[in-house]
Amino acid sequence: MFKHENKLFINGEWIDSTNDETIDVINPATEEVIGTVSASTKEDLDKAVQAARDALPAFSKSIKKERIDLLNRIADEYEKRKDEFIDVMTMELGAPKTISENVHYEMGLAHFRTVAKALEDFSFEEERGDHTIVKESVGVSGLITPWNFPTNQTSTKIAGAFAAGSPVVLKPSEETPYAAIMLAEIIDRAGAPKGAFNLVNGTGATIGDAISSHPDIDFVSFTGSGPVGTRVMQNASETIKNVALELGGKSPLLVLKDADVQKAAQSAAEHMMLNSGQVCSAATRVLVPKEMKADFERELVTSLEGFPMGDPQNTSNFTGPLISKKQYDTVQSYIKKGQEEGARIVQGGEGKPDGLETGYFVKPTIFSDVTNDMVVAREEIFGPVTTIITYDGIEEGLQIANDTPYGLAGYVAGEDEKSLKYAASHIRAGQITVNDAKTDHLAPFGGFKQSGIGREWGDFGIEEYLEEKAIMGV
Repeated sequence: MFKHENKLFINGEWIDSTNDETIDVINPATEEVIGTVSASTKEDLDKAVQAARDALPAFSKSIKKERIDLLNRIADEYEKRKDEFIDVMTMELGAPKTISENVHYEMGLAHFRTVAKALEDFSFEEERGDHTIVKESVGVSGLITPWNFPTNQTSTKIAGAFAAGSPVVLKPSEETPYAAIMLAEIIDRAGAPKGAFNLVNGTGATIGDAISSHPDIDFVSFTGSGPVGTRVMQNASETIKNVALELGGKSPLLVLKDADVQKAAQSAAEHMMLNSGQVCSAATRVLVPKEMKADFERELVTSLEGFPMGDPQNTSNFTGPLISKKQYDTVQSYIKKGQEEGARIVQGGEGKPDGLETGYFVKPTIFSDVTNDMVVAREEIFGPVTTIITYDGIEEGLQIANDTPYGLAGYVAGEDEKSLKYAASHIRAGQITVNDAKTDHLAPFGGFKQSGIGREWGDFGIEEYLEEKAIMGV
C-alpha cells in the first residue's frame, strides 16, 4: 500500500527492522487485510532513542523562528496530501469519507498551524525578582498514540514537542499506522533535523512498554486506555520520568430544564455516532429532567435518522464500523450487560444492523431507565451506545454528572445564561462545552481524575515538553 509500510524512520532514513515479522492492518469495513507494518524490536527502539539523543543538543537550542518555520512547512506539506489522508483514514480506521476529511484531516492540520501561531508569542525566559526563569526542552520524548484519532492525537503531540525543541520517538497504534507513516514522510520532506523525529511501528507490549521504561527517554506522552496508562506510569516510575496521560472518559451531557429538547437530542445523537462512538470525550451519559424523559427519548430516536451508518466509501454516511473484532465483541458485551442490569433499550441492541453483516458494525443503541451505578453508566463503552439518566433539580444533575471516576469533558444544554454558567463551573472535567460551542484548538485539552495527567493543544501543549530552570546570580 505504501512505499514505506514495512520500514522504520530513524535518524532521517527509512530502514528495515531487525525483525522480519510483520503485523496485518485490517480494513474494519471489509474485514480484509490491506497491508502490513513491521513488528519492531527493542533493538530498533534503541536506535531511534539514540538518534533522538544525538539530535537533542542542537534541536533544543534552535531558535524560535526555526521551529515556527518547521511547523509551518510541515503543515504546508500536510495540506498537499489531503486526498491521501482522507483515503487512508477511511481504509484503516473505517471513518466515512466526510468524517475523514472534516474531522480527522482537519484536526491534524489545525494542531500544526495553531501551535506554530502560539509559539510566536511564547516566552521561554522570564525575569522574576533576583532570578531568571528559563524554560528548556524536557529532552527526548516518547509518544504513544491511539487508533481512534491517528492524525489528531499524533499531530498535537509532535507539534508541541517540536515547538519546545524536544526530539521524539513515535509509536502509533498498530491498527492505524499508515497515517503516522504519512506524517513521517511529510516531516522528512519538511526538512526536520535528522533524529528530531523517529517512527517505530510495533506492538504495545514490545515497543510501548520499552518506550515507557527506556532510561534514555525523558518524557512519555500517552493517549489510550486507563489500564495501559497505569502501566505507563509504573514503567516510567522506575527512572522517575515525567508522563502526560490522556485516558478515558464517561462524559455527561447535562440537559437543563429550559433546553430545546430537539437540539439537545441532536447533540446527544452526534456524540453517539461521531467516529462510531470511539471518542474519549464523547457525552455518553445524557442527564435529563425526569419530566423531559419521554420527549427526549422520542427526539433522540428521530435525530439518529440524520446520522446514517454504512459503507465508509459512501459520502452520505456519517458513521462506519468499529475498529476491530475485539472492539465489536467488547461493545456487544456491554449491550448485553446493560440489559441484564435492567436498563431499557429504546433503540438498537445486540448484533449487527440489517444489511451490514460484513464489517464490525454495531447497532446504534440507546439505553434508558439507567441509574448511575450501572456498569453501562460507569465504564467507557467506546461504541455507538448512549445512556439516558434522569434527575430532579440542577444540584442532583450535577451530583450525578460528577459521580464518575473520569473527568475528561462535560457538556451543558440550556437557555438561561446564569444556569449554564453555574452548571459549567460545577462539572469537574477538563473541558466543558456549552450548547455545542465550536472547538478552539488553543483551549487546553485533558482531564481530571482518572481521565489523565497534563494538557495538550496550543501553548498548553508546548508547556508539556518543557522543564523550568531557575538561574540566580547572573
